[in-house]
Amino acid sequence: MYQATISQHEARILIKQGAQLVDVRQPHEYAHGALPGSVNIPLPDIQRAMNRLNKDTPVLLYCSSGQLSGAARRLLKACGFHQVHNLGSRSDFIASEQDQQADQ
Repeated sequence: MYQATISQHEARILIKQGAQLVDVRQPHEYAHGALPGSVNIPLPDIQRAMNRLNKDTPVLLYCSSGQLSGAARRLLKACGFHQVHNLGSRSDFIASEQDQQADQ
């Protein structure tokens, strides 16, 4: 499993501020459960679909394990995206959100 490059707390702040949330899993995985507000751009398509993303707005990438989103982050950074983060795994993000709600 790959490490997230941003804390869950920081990610939530960026999402509230309008960050671009991108699921890099395959469409059938995305259809079975995605984070609200995310768009699906599978890793094999990310280079062709970069024009769908704004380089001036933070990009948060996620997948099932953090591995694919880590690869997508490296690719986007190499193509000039500066505010791009690996959120890690979808399930970890959801679990931390549920923990936060339970603490309230």
